[in-house]
Amino acid sequence: MIRTLASAAALLLAAGAAPVAMAHSSDTPAAVSPTPGFATSDATDPYIWLEDVEGERAMDWVKAHNQTSLGVLQGDPRYQTLHQQALDIVQSRDRIPSPGFTHDGHIDNFWQDAEHVRGIWRRTTLDSYRTDAPQWETILDIDALSAAEGANWVYKGATCLPPQERYCLLSLSNGGKDAVTIREFDSVTKTFVEGGISLPESKGGASWIDKDTLLISRDFGEGSLTDSGYPRTVRLLKRGQSVDQAVEVFAGQKTDVSVSGYTLRDADGVVQAVLLNRGINFYESETWRLNDDGTTTQLALPLKGNINALVAGQMVVTTDQDWTAPSGQEFKTGDVIAWNLQAWLVDPKTPAQLVIRPGEREAIEGISVTRNTLVVALYENVRGSVYVYRPNPTGEWARTRLDLPQNVTVGVGSASEQDDKIFVSVAGYLNPSSLYLADAATGAVALTKALPAKFDATGMRVDQFEARSADGTMIPYFVVHKDAMAMDGSNPTLLYGYGGFQSSLLPGYSPTVGKLWLERGGVYVIANTRGGGEFGPKWHQAAQQENRQRAHEDFQAVALDLIARNITSQPHLGVMGGSQGGLFMGAMLTQRPDLINAAVIQVPLFDMLRFHKLLAGASWIGEYGNPDIPEQRAWIEEYSPYQRLAAGQPYPEVFIHTSTKDDRVHPGHARKAAARLEELGYPVLFYENTDGGHAAGANLRETARRIALEYTYLTRRLMDEPAQQ
Repeated sequence: MIRTLASAAALLLAAGAAPVAMAHSSDTPAAVSPTPGFATSDATDPYIWLEDVEGERAMDWVKAHNQTSLGVLQGDPRYQTLHQQALDIVQSRDRIPSPGFTHDGHIDNFWQDAEHVRGIWRRTTLDSYRTDAPQWETILDIDALSAAEGANWVYKGATCLPPQERYCLLSLSNGGKDAVTIREFDSVTKTFVEGGISLPESKGGASWIDKDTLLISRDFGEGSLTDSGYPRTVRLLKRGQSVDQAVEVFAGQKTDVSVSGYTLRDADGVVQAVLLNRGINFYESETWRLNDDGTTTQLALPLKGNINALVAGQMVVTTDQDWTAPSGQEFKTGDVIAWNLQAWLVDPKTPAQLVIRPGEREAIEGISVTRNTLVVALYENVRGSVYVYRPNPTGEWARTRLDLPQNVTVGVGSASEQDDKIFVSVAGYLNPSSLYLADAATGAVALTKALPAKFDATGMRVDQFEARSADGTMIPYFVVHKDAMAMDGSNPTLLYGYGGFQSSLLPGYSPTVGKLWLERGGVYVIANTRGGGEFGPKWHQAAQQENRQRAHEDFQAVALDLIARNITSQPHLGVMGGSQGGLFMGAMLTQRPDLINAAVIQVPLFDMLRFHKLLAGASWIGEYGNPDIPEQRAWIEEYSPYQRLAAGQPYPEVFIHTSTKDDRVHPGHARKAAARLEELGYPVLFYENTDGGHAAGANLRETARRIALEYTYLTRRLMDEPAQQ
């Protein structure tokens, strides 16, 4: 997916201040008149050559800009201190190892630090994990593997065959790309299986049916990919067969986003159904069953929805649309429902049970399943609680609440298939992350690990406010700051936003934000705009397609509210966002540059008239619309930042960065934005990491450099008076 996931978990120290109702239409500057016809076609785009990802001319341009921008930012006397602080944080061993239950109850973890820059896959027992010094057994060292093979491997996960989980499909990416090489690995002997499964680099995936049978979706050659560049077919691969001998069992349309195959297994690892997913667009998909005789049957499920879990024979589904089931039952957007799987497969008219119906200001942010229970992170006004649901075949599901700290952001993590244990994370903007081990059967909760503070939060607080958007909708946002903050508009303030793909920005503990920004007197603000999922699917759908501008107006309303409260002012207000959030930054830059003095634009979308033609872009038509359809092109053209850049505007110097190896959001977006700004006479800092995928960092050292560059730039723009260029 396009989104970069936000931190899960946090303590909300809301001040409960009353919202400020604002009318800001009179503050809106006159509409900008961009250059007529600029980049409305390939012929009128003078920088289309920058879309040649690794072309010689494009890379010469990248190298020249990198040299200039690194010279400016790394030449700042504050850079080295910020870089060392970022490096110490990202390479610190003093972190909670993210735990993943294996089927037999062991704990797996993927770990990176200064000695393991690419990382190690390692394992321990649950009892050992709960100690202060777990005894880890290394399964695979990615640094050693890369050195031995002379490769730039980035670990992308392993799928192990239940229930023994000895044989695993290991996904390795060259430099961080989404496309992966898949190789069969024996986790007992800790070696690749000689003559085992080996799939060359491609986007897509593979899923076990049994030890000798896989479902694979990938690039099979001409005609096998969708317009989005993802697999169009699913094939059955038998051990010993080559990829081209795999038998096709399902095909989607070229205009689909992708197709894939997977198995629905019970807690003992037994396959209960082999399923095929046809992603029509980013939000609508069909689910088909692969029958034993090789035929397929479409299942009666909502097009906008997800199969979340199989627990105690009950298949749990979330619907993101109002939907009438074959049984005649009517369900609402956001409902969680369940069927007895085997009865429903025989008769789709089998009645469903309503498990959860979230309220207007509630959202489900996570669903996990133990052996016997469903565990759900349920949020109210961006504050979370964890509930345990127990299936009851003859009536409503029973519900209990886990006894965790209140007013927090929580994340439900890995769960045991042997019993009802589950990990739950809890944290906050000013409170370091902690990890609890809960027993969903008894409700017992035990603190397992807690991080020490990574920055000095003494005298800091978190407020939650609301801003009135252009259409009157109240938009919540968080402000993290020192208690002694002067309310005179002088505070250097960083406003972060994303606003798309139903991805919620939940409060979380960020050591780098704390150390490199808050400790130094900066204010950090997070906007929970429409387009995200903070209040469920409807909050997202309110800013989809023709309504995308609402999300931009929400973000602008928060900026206006910050200024109206005298928290900050234009010379001290900067914005930051990546991917879809990079589009957010472009819209702020071209629509309300008068509000900001800095913009960190990370791996952005920018040319929205060509987004669907670049890499995975066509997969996001469900979010934005299709520029090839005149009616939809019209609403996209109204905000597409690349075309709306214009001369004579109060644009601040911006910092744009991307990655050559990003095969999700094309680096051409960022390159062309920088080139156009420079043509119009504006100062620009541009940096392109020549490794790293969509996260723009293939290893921890590159991540630290990127963070240090960002905060050096923000220091120069928002803390220095006057701002430096």
